[in-house]
Amino acid sequence: MSDTTTDMPTSNPNFGSFDEEGNYTPREIVSNDLGMSFADAIAGTIVEVEDGQVVNGTVVKIDKDEVLLDIGYKSEGVIPARELSIRNDVDPAEIVSLGEKIEALVLTKEDKEGRLVLSKKRAQYERAWGTIEAKKEADEVVEGPVIEVVKGGLIVDIGLRGFLPASLVELRRVRDLAPYIGTTVQAKIIELDKNRNNVVLSRRAFLEETQKETRDSFLTNLKIGEVREGTVSSVVSFGAFVDLGGMDGLIHVSELSWKHVDHPGSVVAVGDKVKVQVLDVDMSRERISLSLKATQADPWQEFAEGHAVGQLVYGRVTKLVQFGAFVQVGDGIEGLVHISEMSAHHVDSPEQVVTPGEELWVKIIDLDLARRRISLSIKQAAEGGELAAEYREHFEVDDQGNWASSSEEVEAAWAEFENLDAGVAETAVAAAVDADAAVEAEPAVEAEAEAPADATAEA
Repeated sequence: MSDTTTDMPTSNPNFGSFDEEGNYTPREIVSNDLGMSFADAIAGTIVEVEDGQVVNGTVVKIDKDEVLLDIGYKSEGVIPARELSIRNDVDPAEIVSLGEKIEALVLTKEDKEGRLVLSKKRAQYERAWGTIEAKKEADEVVEGPVIEVVKGGLIVDIGLRGFLPASLVELRRVRDLAPYIGTTVQAKIIELDKNRNNVVLSRRAFLEETQKETRDSFLTNLKIGEVREGTVSSVVSFGAFVDLGGMDGLIHVSELSWKHVDHPGSVVAVGDKVKVQVLDVDMSRERISLSLKATQADPWQEFAEGHAVGQLVYGRVTKLVQFGAFVQVGDGIEGLVHISEMSAHHVDSPEQVVTPGEELWVKIIDLDLARRRISLSIKQAAEGGELAAEYREHFEVDDQGNWASSSEEVEAAWAEFENLDAGVAETAVAAAVDADAAVEAEPAVEAEAEAPADATAEA
């Protein structure tokens, strides 16, 4: 036995301990430092949720029809594809990515399959409503991409589905809305109703507000009587709107032409380049009145400059009335033949003398340019007179002193008629010859048809 003795280890909290007799007691490895039972500690790590609650989580899986979100609950929450976005028919992979942290609203803690069902778009919707209401209260502008064309307008993503009517997309109504898809627009909120989930936007209100200074300057510099060039932007039943390069002006149907206009579409079409005269500028209502006919020659002025009372003009009866007949004597120019000026004899009704469509000579007995009225006479034209200048080279006086077409024109007309008549005659003769030939050929055909039968009989 050795004389050397072994010292006992001293006490160390990282190790066990020895008693006086040298017996070792191991250190207690696990101590109860939770302050609660193990079951309670496990339960404390699980998030409690309620229907309608907004929770935060991490995307842990993306499928084609759903997304799994870890929110610390006893199981992952499921976000169906239709609950990912306010847009329709979306690909989940385009909306979220793995590991992304997002907000979601609890739709149901446990569906019939025992799943926690969440909605990303409804959480976004709830948060957006607060923002939208604040912007509406402050009369601020909202901004978002156009995601859909629907009946009557566009759907804009402003955190929720905002409806932008077609009539409020631009300063004037837009016919084709498709080009706006994917573009980002700014608009004012003009109607907001959370109970009805209704948000109505107006881009026109935003444009009017931002362009007010420009419009005021444009209207101030626009002078009555000046001629401007523009483009027809729309055609309506009461006229046409013309884009002058800053604002639209209206050409009322009465200012489209010197002639009667049944519908503006018969005079102009969308896209036409036109020259118009400014008739009026209403600063308070921001309206511009324009005239197309004012930039064109006035047919009444031209007629008055080329004609005089006492001259004979050639015309066509356009309409019969109780007190006479209207005769067109120029492009857009009609005059009245009063019933007393129809014949040297008494006339009970215009039908006794003329019929609509009939062409005849009339004499100008009054020309009132200011009132745009011409009085004509058939009976005075029958007495003869001087022809208006435009007819003199085409007509001459015959042996009886009546005006008639010049002999050259008459000969040309007869020649044309005779050539036409000769052509008709030749066609008729050719047709007759063909018919005779066909008749003569019929017995031969019949004979040929009968021949085989006779041959068979003889056989």
